[in-house]
Amino acid sequence: MRTSFRTAVAGAVAAVTVLAGGTAHATPPGPGVTGTLIARKTVGGTDYVVREITVPPGQATGWHYHDGPLYAYVKQGTLSHFDSTCASDGVYPQGSSVQEPAGPGNVHIGRNLGDTPVVLTVLYVLPHGAPFSQDAPNPGCAFE
Repeated sequence: MRTSFRTAVAGAVAAVTVLAGGTAHATPPGPGVTGTLIARKTVGGTDYVVREITVPPGQATGWHYHDGPLYAYVKQGTLSHFDSTCASDGVYPQGSSVQEPAGPGNVHIGRNLGDTPVVLTVLYVLPHGAPFSQDAPNPGCAFE
């Protein structure tokens, strides 16, 4: 099952990568967190966007949620993922896939607790014109 999901994500990324696009990232990310646009395609009322996100050691994405589902592949490093209860809801080493559901009920943060940069290839499936993410306040977690 994990291999088929990874294959599906890789296929979607490959399909969208043939197209072109722009850039941005969730705020407030930690210093040095970057996002590079790889491709963007709009089909009907849906934007398909592929970006490469880099999170330096000791940094985080900032608290946020997405208006559509997100699918990612961890190219390098280990991503530690936390939900709005401050609980870890996943640790994703290199080669793992990550899925994030849409909506304000799914506030989360990605953190790099390791000593090498985390590099993600991310596919956003968003309503046309929606931002990559919506900022959210820290839900009271001591670490961010």
